[in-house]
Amino acid sequence: MQKVKWITILAVWLTAGNLLAQAGRQVVDTKDMAPRDAQREKHALQALLRIAEKEIIPAVEAMPADKFGFAPTDGEFKGVRTFGQMVKHLSATNYFLAAVALGEQPPADAGDELGPETVRTKAEILNYLDGSFAQLYRATEAIGQTTPSVNASPISPLKQGEVTR
Repeated sequence: MQKVKWITILAVWLTAGNLLAQAGRQVVDTKDMAPRDAQREKHALQALLRIAEKEIIPAVEAMPADKFGFAPTDGEFKGVRTFGQMVKHLSATNYFLAAVALGEQPPADAGDELGPETVRTKAEILNYLDGSFAQLYRATEAIGQTTPSVNASPISPLKQGEVTR
């Protein structure tokens, strides 16, 4: 039962990231909107990040090392990612999101959101996950900074020149 809970939390985290990415692509008319308070948004995102980190990392730590290769194989689950691959996917996505928010290039070894091929063991995957959260914290620290500039799309509905972190 506990494993199902943690896997569900991980799935919700991935789904939320996908929905936020899609929502960020929508065009919004900002002329009638109140000015944004960057510090308030920064603290809100940092709180959300702390909550996610406190749920995800212990769930990954709780999975036995010999189960990181687990993937359901019956029915429609055939061919899905293993638990370890899902954690690497989450981590690589964190690295990508942080890089975009910081106006940097994503790590070359992140692959197509699959994570580095060389990261295989539980300890390596946990280290990669920890590093991805560190990058997200670094990105949230930059919220409100206007230099260097970042691209307006897809992370912001604002026009180029109006975009802050």
